[in-house]
Order: sequence, then structure tokens, then C-alpha cells
Amino acid sequence: MNYSDEELYSLVNKAVKVFYDKVYEDPWMKDVFKVIKQEIIENQQTDFMVAALGGPKRYCGRSPKDAHLHIFVDDEMWDRREKVLEQSLRETLTDEILITKWLRIDEAFRHAIVRNNPSECTKRYASDEIINVPNPFKKVA
Repeated sequence: MNYSDEELYSLVNKAVKVFYDKVYEDPWMKDVFKVIKQEIIENQQTDFMVAALGGPKRYCGRSPKDAHLHIFVDDEMWDRREKVLEQSLRETLTDEILITKWLRIDEAFRHAIVRNNPSECTKRYASDEIINVPNPFKKVA
């Protein structure tokens, strides 16, 4: 995996765009992200992943743990997101080493973001709402 900073940024940006195009259309995940413009989250995620993959450190936002305090993400949602991420990476990248490294970095944040219960969420600001989107695919007994 030997990319110039510009090449890495371009590759990551392309994959992030495809990923968020899918997320913003997903019946479950789209409601988690409706409070933030897609372009903003794409720019933040690109900067974050470029730095995590060894490129320039442009990201200046919150840590993943602090950025997701108010969002209820359980293992089921995380796994759905991971599946969409891997699909997006495979659609846009040909470097298996880069894909594997990206997925490994992403999975390392599971423990910081996934919760067992919405009561484990806290507001970042007084004006925050706790985001708890029910799974539209789950059958209710």
C-alpha cells in the first residue's frame, strides 16, 4: 500500500461517497444521519480515514466515541453498516490490503460506539436529541 497523499485522499473520498450514498438511502440508517448534511459527514469521514490509514492528519473533529454519544447503535445496526461499508469499498477499491486495513480500523471502533440499550446514550449538548431509530426490518411478535 504505497499511495501519495493525493492518491490516498482521492481513493478514500470516492469510497466514502459511495458508502454514504448507500447509507442515506438505507431504510434504517438514513434516519440516524438526517440531522447532518451528507457532504459534511463525507468530508469528516474522509479526513478521519485518510489520517487513520497513514495519510495527512486533517481531521479535527470529535473522537468516534464522543461523536456518537447521543446515537443508539446496537450490534445489529453496526453489522448492517459494516456490510454496506465493505460492499462500498469493494465497489470502489481494488487494493485488498487497503480494504482489509480500512475494515480493521473501522471494527476497532465498535466497542466505543455500540451500546446494549438506548439508556446508555447521553447528550453531547443540552440541545441534542437522543437518536434511537427502530429497526424497520425487525419483526414484532
